[in-house]
Amino acid sequence: QVQLVQSGGGLVQAGGSLSLSCAASGTFRSMNTVKWYRQAPGKQREWVATVASDGNTNYVDSVKGRFTISRDNAKNMVYLQMNGLKPEDTAIYYCNAEINLSVNFRYPYWGQGTQVTVSS
Repeated sequence: QVQLVQSGGGLVQAGGSLSLSCAASGTFRSMNTVKWYRQAPGKQREWVATVASDGNTNYVDSVKGRFTISRDNAKNMVYLQMNGLKPEDTAIYYCNAEINLSVNFRYPYWGQGTQVTVSS
């Protein structure tokens, strides 16, 4: 059984920083591409950032220069460092990871979600 367990988040004032972690546990070969999404109240879930297995990253324009996604393959961990937070970053954040369960089979898993609240 594979699980993605998130930690971090919380409440911060505008301009502050928070970090999120996503840890994969269970029996699997490796993590492939990992993404962070967020969902604000009354809005659809939005893609935020991606880190590929080779470390290449990509971001939605609204967080470029403020957020940094990274990974530690040895620990099966992915991180999202969020600086210069704005009230519009307030949302529940989710990690999503493609897990290589075997040589020829991968499956996407979701974390449980973490609340990030930015006050003005």
